[in-house]
Amino acid sequence: MKALITLALLAFALPALADRLPLPGDTPASYRAECGSCHLAYPPALLSARDWQRTLGSLEQHFGSDAAVDSLKRQEISAFLQRHAGDAGKLGSAGEPPRISQTPRFVRHHREVPAKFWRDPRVKSAANCEACHRGAADGRYSEHDIALPELRR
Repeated sequence: MKALITLALLAFALPALADRLPLPGDTPASYRAECGSCHLAYPPALLSARDWQRTLGSLEQHFGSDAAVDSLKRQEISAFLQRHAGDAGKLGSAGEPPRISQTPRFVRHHREVPAKFWRDPRVKSAANCEACHRGAADGRYSEHDIALPELRR
């Protein structure tokens, strides 16, 4: 009976856990500063190790910007991302160049968002997590805590 109750509690808690994706405790300051200076310092689990490697390999032309970092920072950031990268088998393809917003997981979680919201001046693009998810910087992505009233459930 106790095991059944425990399983029921775990099943109830899983959706809430899926909405939490904080940065790991060993996130280097260089990652927060360099990657977080232009956009959210994304949780490493959102891309596979291979996709992070490809992303770091093209920082000189990072989505229209030169995001190059010195070799020491690149090594530190790369090691961190490789350690905490997501499972490639579960994430699926992130496209070319790799984009979190092209992973099947992202698409599945955002399929009901009308296309007009990605172009809305408050949002600008699917890469701007903080525009909709108030707690994104703290790793909270609950659909019940959406900043845009038109998208709340």
